[in-house]
Amino acid sequence: MSGHNKWSQIKRQKGAADAAKSNAFGKLARRIIVESKAAKGDVNAVGLRSVIEKARQINMPKDKIMAAVAKGVSTDSGTLESVVYESYGPGGAAIIISALTDNRNRTAQDVKHILTKNGLALAGLGSAAWAFARLPDGTYDAQTTVPLSETDNEALMKIMDELDNHDDVEEVYTNAE
Repeated sequence: MSGHNKWSQIKRQKGAADAAKSNAFGKLARRIIVESKAAKGDVNAVGLRSVIEKARQINMPKDKIMAAVAKGVSTDSGTLESVVYESYGPGGAAIIISALTDNRNRTAQDVKHILTKNGLALAGLGSAAWAFARLPDGTYDAQTTVPLSETDNEALMKIMDELDNHDDVEEVYTNAE
């Protein structure tokens, strides 16, 4: 009866949940650092306040939030910058990839590798953005949608999962139905 121990199941489930939570906390902490740097530490600034609200929604501890804000205004913090990549996926679905990185070249090559591995390529700036409206909080909302077949939808979900698993990628948006 190997592997049927109740503690083994709990440990495996908790480990998976903790890894997902850690990944989400890390991405939000980087976003807080960037917004804090732009707002010069003013937690009442619109961009910083919206990111802090997102962090609170997923139960990020207050001390982690405040540490990220402090790191953003410190002089020895690294320079993180926000970059956006565009592509077209299976079935002609537009894809916008939003990332935070300390090295644009590395992130561009990593995203390009993921897309190329799945038979896609990076598109030019603005080529897929027409299908989206940028909201005040920095997210994108699809203005037009594209219906996908079952196989195209599965391929798109696989690509989006691979992009989401990359450390620098913050959000992936698509206009697929």
